Amino acid sequence: MKLSVVIPCYNEKRTIKKLVEQVRQSGVAEQEIIVVDDGSDDGTRELLRTEIQPLVDKIIYHEVNLGKGAALRTGFNEITGDIVVVQDADLEYDPREYSRLMEPILHRGADAVYGSRFTGGNPHRVVYFWHMVGNKFLTLLSNMFTDINLTDMETCYKMIKKETIRKIKIEENRFGFEPEITAKLARLDCVIYEVGISYSGRTYAEGKKISWKDGIRAIYAILKYNIWKR
Repeated sequence: MKLSVVIPCYNEKRTIKKLVEQVRQSGVAEQEIIVVDDGSDDGTRELLRTEIQPLVDKIIYHEVNLGKGAALRTGFNEITGDIVVVQDADLEYDPREYSRLMEPILHRGADAVYGSRFTGGNPHRVVYFWHMVGNKFLTLLSNMFTDINLTDMETCYKMIKKETIRKIKIEENRFGFEPEITAKLARLDCVIYEVGISYSGRTYAEGKKISWKDGIRAIYAILKYNIWKR
């Protein structure tokens, strides 16, 4: 089966080329790479046009920064593969784990697979305690409404069958995408698996962008897509 890799990218000049090279070397036999530049203004666009364009299947440019959810909405509309995976451009997640994420879809009837940073025995860089607490709280709150037992709702690695993602309209423009897609997958009664993954979290000095404001929006999105928009 063909894997579509959608990479939302905003001001990732230091990492985007290395990440694309890692995706190309992921070991998946058939894949396409779609980069969505979300209004970068740090030189990322020039790098995409000059060095990365020949390495990927498609690059789409947003003229202004709209957010991760908006970039993924754009990218999902362009996929041609049987399966799609979200890949951040910041080197926190390892594309060599695609094959492990694909296994429940290929052999266990899964519609979606989440890569969990909190299960399994894979290496994890030690970073922010309160981020971990926030992630686990948001996952717990989401689980209470969806009645599914995820350990890492906020993970980047969400791999979904194309026929499933086509049934979902992404409305959130920023990091509210994570609880939104989770609520909508649960409402479709999708078969969801988790696979333990490694995680090399970066610091704010290294370019991490998510903040406490995104946590507040995530709580709002959990309520919105599980109660108000059922």
